[in-house]
Amino acid sequence: MPAATIPSPCVDVCRMHAASGLCEGCWRTLDEIAAWSVSGDDAKRAVWVLIEQRKAAALTPPAP
Repeated sequence: MPAATIPSPCVDVCRMHAASGLCEGCWRTLDEIAAWSVSGDDAKRAVWVLIEQRKAAALTPPAP
């Protein structure tokens, strides 16, 4: 079995944020977490893009 080419975003802080539905550690949804092990590289890259977008949105202050 080949080694995974796309690393998992998991940081071993598995706690779901009730309001957002995202893991507080890796910024993924439950569906994304559950699908990770069977997803192809393209799907994993797409999840990484979503994670970066979520982080950026969370760090962007609201407009006045």
